[in-house]
This record gives sequence, C-alpha cells and structure tokens, in this order.
Amino acid sequence: MLKRFLAAGGILFALGMSLAAAELVLATTTSTYDTGLLDALNRAFAELFGVKVKVIAVGTGAALELAKRGVVDLVLVHARPLEDRYLAEGWLINRRDVMFNDFVVVGPPEDPAGVKGLTAATEAFRRIAAAKARFLSRGDNSGTHFREMEIWEAAGIEPGGKWYLISGKGMGENLIQASLMGAYTLTDRGTFIAMRKNLDLEIVVEGPVKGGDPLLMNPYGVMAVNPARFPDRNYVLAMAYIGFLTSPQGQRIIAEFTVEGEPLFYPTALKADPDFSEYVPRDWRG
Repeated sequence: MLKRFLAAGGILFALGMSLAAAELVLATTTSTYDTGLLDALNRAFAELFGVKVKVIAVGTGAALELAKRGVVDLVLVHARPLEDRYLAEGWLINRRDVMFNDFVVVGPPEDPAGVKGLTAATEAFRRIAAAKARFLSRGDNSGTHFREMEIWEAAGIEPGGKWYLISGKGMGENLIQASLMGAYTLTDRGTFIAMRKNLDLEIVVEGPVKGGDPLLMNPYGVMAVNPARFPDRNYVLAMAYIGFLTSPQGQRIIAEFTVEGEPLFYPTALKADPDFSEYVPRDWRG
C-alpha cells in the first residue's frame, strides 16, 4: 500500500512539474478578450494549475481555422452553426456550453434611420438599408459577423453600396470606428457595456437579455482540439481548462464579472438536467 501511495505521489508530482512548465494556447473571440473577462478567468486558472494561458483573440471563424490547423489547444467561440461544422468534421471535440449574453444593434444618438425602440432586428436592418444610413460591418467571419449576415438574410436584403462599410476589425475596434463615423453596427452587449463610456453610440434595438429580439441571443461554447488529429497539442491541459470554465468556480467568476454593477455574461454550464445537444452537432442523429 505504501509503495502504491509513493508511486501515485510521484506521478502527481511529475504531472505538477509538467503543468508548471506548460503553456495552454486558447483561440477565442475578441469579445471575451475586449471585455476583460478572460483576464479574470485566466488568473484564477493559473493560480490553480500554475499554467500560463496564451490567448489569441480573433473572430470565431479565424479561431476555428486555427484549431483546424492545429495551432491552438482549444477554442472559446460563439457561432453554433460554425462550431457544429468543425465538430462534425472531427477537428474539435468535447464541446460544452459556457455562457451567453446577447447582441444589440447600436447607433448614433440622432438615430437617422429611425430604428430606436424597434423590437425586431430585421425591421431595423430594413430601415437602415432604406435610409442608406451608415452601417459598419466587421466583415471578418466572426461570430458577430456571422449573426449580422443571418439578420440581413432574414430581412431579405443583400447589403451593399456606399452606406454599407466594412472594418475588418475586432469588436472593440469596430465599435470605436462606428462611433467616430456615426454608423450603426451589431455588437455583443458585453463589449458595448465595457466600452460605452468612450463611445458616442446608443442601443437602438435590444436583445433577449432585456426582453428584446430572440434572434439576438449569443451563446458561447468551448471545445478542445481533437488529439487524434493533433497528438502534439496539449489535450490534457485543454480539458483541464474546459473543466475549470464549466466548474462552479469558473461559472461564479463569469457571473460576478460586471461593469458598473451590470453583468456582461451569464453562465450556463451548470445544469441539474443534462442537455446532450451541447456536446455534439445539433443535427447529429447517432
């Protein structure tokens, strides 16, 4: 019994030494980075595991492509149809729901398209297009851009022309540019709240967090790179991070992360009743 105990202790010690020397590479959205949430989460993770988390903050599409190339260990993103594609193709595994916030349409205080107070994002987009009011798109295949294009499609409009502008920037930079230009744009609520003091923009169409359009719901999921495809990636640490994000401690950090008392994200990982659809592509039939 003593020999077994000592052997187990040696394994744990070696694992601890390995973790201490390791680095975890996370590709994630600019929204989680720009809000400061990741700083809070990664500090707590480092305290638990002694591991530095290297963050690559890009759009969801770019984050998923980094996973497909085996450049990162895991991703934290927010475009479920895209996530499902990469899961189905076998690049990523072990998906978990983490949290949600919502998208909102923001615009200049003078509201040239007259959309403030509308309850449907599609109607707001139609009015913006009809008025040829400036609209700034991220245009970067991010989760926000993906949702924006879904709204245009649902509105029956193919945006284009001098009024429709593309920044190619992350969420924070896109908001700054839209503010300077007096343009409408789509943003996640969390990034807008974190930056609103420095923006000349207002929310003109609410998402479901404040009782608005359900089309603007914005869920986030985390997934590990498939170790069968990329055995050199740090799958053990990736799963430790997924476990941390979805643990009571990780979920509490998300719930308590606020700006001026207002939450930026809402945790969703802890469920008394299992929801197996979170683990696999939603159209998976077994």
